[in-house]
Parts: sequence; C-alpha cells; structure tokens
Amino acid sequence: MPPPIGPTVETTPRPLPPRVPIRGKYAVLEPLHVRHAPELWRAAQGGDESWAYLGQGPFPSLEAMSRYIGDFASSFDYVPWAVRPVATGEVSGWLALLDIQPKHASIELGSIWFGPAMQRTRASTEAMFLLLRHAADDLGYRRLVWKCNALNAPSKRAAERLGFTYEGTLRAHMVVKGHLRDTAWYSIVGDEWPRCRDALLGWLAPDNFGTDGTAKRGLAEIRANLP
Repeated sequence: MPPPIGPTVETTPRPLPPRVPIRGKYAVLEPLHVRHAPELWRAAQGGDESWAYLGQGPFPSLEAMSRYIGDFASSFDYVPWAVRPVATGEVSGWLALLDIQPKHASIELGSIWFGPAMQRTRASTEAMFLLLRHAADDLGYRRLVWKCNALNAPSKRAAERLGFTYEGTLRAHMVVKGHLRDTAWYSIVGDEWPRCRDALLGWLAPDNFGTDGTAKRGLAEIRANLP
C-alpha cells in the first residue's frame, strides 16, 4: 500500500500580483510611491507606538520616511500599496503582498502599517479585504498567510477577526530592531476563503452600520451565521 502523500491539486503557477490600483467602497489602494511620503508623514504624527512591532520606523523626518518608501516601493520581494480612505481622501497607511510563491499558490498579507486615525476603521478592514480577495479570487492563490510578532496581541486579534487560523509559533525566529522575535503564523486555505470573504462582505455592507458609524454585527457573529 503506497504511503499517504496528500491530495492532488491543480499545479499551474499563479500570476504575480500586478502593481495596479484597487478600489473599494471605503478605501482605494494605490501602488506605493515616494510621492505618497508627505501624506504618510502627516498620518504618522503622534503614532510612534504604531511602529513597535515593525522592522522600520518611527522615522525622524520626512526625508528619512521618503528614503524608506522609495526602497520599499521598488523592492522585488514586496508588492506594496498605499491606502487612501475615501472618507478623508488622505493616504494614511500601507500594506503589501509578500512571500509570493506562485508554484505553491501561497502568498502573505503583511507589512501592514496604519496611521492612528485609520486604525480600527472600515477603511482599514476593507484595505486588508481587498488584497485578500485580489490574491484569492483574482489571482487564484489557495494559501493566504498572516505572520506577526507573537507578542503583538492586536495583530493576532486582527488575524482571528479576519478568519485566519492559528498554525503555531516559530520560536526565536527573527531579530527585529535588536530584539529576539517569536513569530505567530496564521493561514486561510482552500475552501475556507469563501466563508471568510462572505463574512467580510457582510460586515462591510453599508446597512451593517448605524448612523453613528458603529457596526451592528461583528465579523465573528456574521461568520457564525453563514450557511
């Protein structure tokens, strides 16, 4: 009897993500460019803690942030977008697709930084959703990955809220800004994505929000009630 080797899957390599704008109801994603630096610098003011778990920032000046953005935007390892919330019209954060493995249909959503005013908004949730949907539905990736510092409780909550499943922690995985980092890994795979997508679409629907902008139902509740 042959040993078990896993299910057979479709093996066509997935396309690399194109650097194109992506428009949603609450946010527009624009391929990151150094011209976004002045807006991002303004968005970063008063938000030093937002850089705590990232490998870069806070930046001492607009010039320093511009240099970083120029390098980041031209990297072959990342495909980054600036996030422009429709409500404000001001670019207020960025996020990227990375660790792109076309032959294995695996891709990561990461390098996420949102300025203080954009955190915990419809625009921030939709920005992440737009890239997940682009990767899974438009490009056909079957494994969506989320990684974060194991001490980063907000990022872990965000992963679980979006529907990612915790896979485990790589101990002593990296050194970030001179500190040893354990890395928590999450994923959405295969047939899990449609349920996550439908829950996110339900949460983002205009009729899910009251006149004060508060969501009537949370993502976990919506997901639990899907057929």
